[in-house]
Amino acid sequence: MLRYKRVLIKLSGGALAGKEGTGFDPVAIDHIVSQVLSVADLGVQVVILSGGGNIFRGNVSDMWGIERAEADNIGVMGTVINSLMLRGAITAKSDKEVRVMSAVPMNAIAEPYIRLRAIHHLDKEYIVILAGGIGQPYVTTDYASMQRALELRCDALLAAKHGVDGIYNADPNKDPSARRFKTLSYDDIVKNDLRVMDQSALLLARDYGLPLHVFNFDEQGTMKQIVQGKEEIGTYISPNTSMSYA
Repeated sequence: MLRYKRVLIKLSGGALAGKEGTGFDPVAIDHIVSQVLSVADLGVQVVILSGGGNIFRGNVSDMWGIERAEADNIGVMGTVINSLMLRGAITAKSDKEVRVMSAVPMNAIAEPYIRLRAIHHLDKEYIVILAGGIGQPYVTTDYASMQRALELRCDALLAAKHGVDGIYNADPNKDPSARRFKTLSYDDIVKNDLRVMDQSALLLARDYGLPLHVFNFDEQGTMKQIVQGKEEIGTYISPNTSMSYA
């Protein structure tokens, strides 16, 4: 019995770079592909949205004096490159149909993002990879992932993190007494100023009731266990969940 029928997986650009932090790492990409396919093979409809930090980060633009709108446009192009890389890697390992849909028109390499067309692809169990965020500057890929998850009627958003297995009440790398939250409400996150994702994205999810799972993507099988309903994985956030510790 599956807990979710349709999910959006939010990846950081760093997920494609592995330990190097920039560019592409074959081992990291193979890991992404295996984890995505483990979910899709269960019959779960999968949407993927990746950041572009492995190609271009905003702090570099500050150093060079590039204005924010221009820097965000460069970052958008980074997400397109990552999306094409993921499509190539998934199709090399599987016979699943994979569609890249871009919020920025580039018809030679990707379909335009049209909400109902994306839903139609998902209904046919195609994997849909969303590129270009929402196509606008000043908007993070965190926010774009929440907006697209809602638009595409996803049951939950899975936020893949690296090196940490959920949300803690302190930095677990600095404080050995730090405790992991098992469940939180969105209001708990805002009230306690917990740094999880862009706060505007969290408020959007809170207002429209979208569940969020924050988990360690480095571990094998975590996403598969989440969609199958295992309770102990990472931190679960929803509008009305009570705060509890693991």
